[in-house]
Amino acid sequence: MSGIVGQNTLGGSGLIKSPEGGGGAWNFIKKLTASGDADLSFVNGTDDVVLDSTYKTYVFTFNNIHPESVFMLTFQGSTDTGSSYGVTATTTFVRSQQTEAGASAGVGVDASMDLAQSTSFIYLGRPLSTDNDASLSGTLTIFNPSSTTFVKHYMYNNQVMGTYCQNAFGAGYFNTTSAVDAFQFKMQTDNIDAGDICLYGISS
Repeated sequence: MSGIVGQNTLGGSGLIKSPEGGGGAWNFIKKLTASGDADLSFVNGTDDVVLDSTYKTYVFTFNNIHPESVFMLTFQGSTDTGSSYGVTATTTFVRSQQTEAGASAGVGVDASMDLAQSTSFIYLGRPLSTDNDASLSGTLTIFNPSSTTFVKHYMYNNQVMGTYCQNAFGAGYFNTTSAVDAFQFKMQTDNIDAGDICLYGISS
């Protein structure tokens, strides 16, 4: 006996088996590991990267991103396979935080991190610490970047060790109906000292 209830659509008896052909699998695409890099770029059709209509949802995971200097991790998209980065975007930023000593705890909007119809790189969290054990980890989800009808929505949730222990939430959209076929990640200033970024496609 498997312990999973078969096709129990409305039952209340524990684990529910997904409908046949339910999909939803995470499909690993590419991993990039930083070692003093100015940026890490994922470009559709380059080095086995897929960022096209194969999947409608893509997720980047950040694992222990460590900076050379006390600055923020940022990202931007491209509509010309990485020849340039700077797609017009609007984004909003919310954080919860406290210090290691338990002071200055709070939750709120940080308008200084917002962008309104800007081509600047988008913040993925507040400044990281350069302490040897400090890093950023989390996720960034991109929805249907290959669409030529709709804008491209994104949202992220990252945990940052910096001046504060901070959980950073952000969301926004690239205001373009062109396919976004590349994404670049870099520190606001200086290099990404260490850490890795992985790209996954989500089956629908």
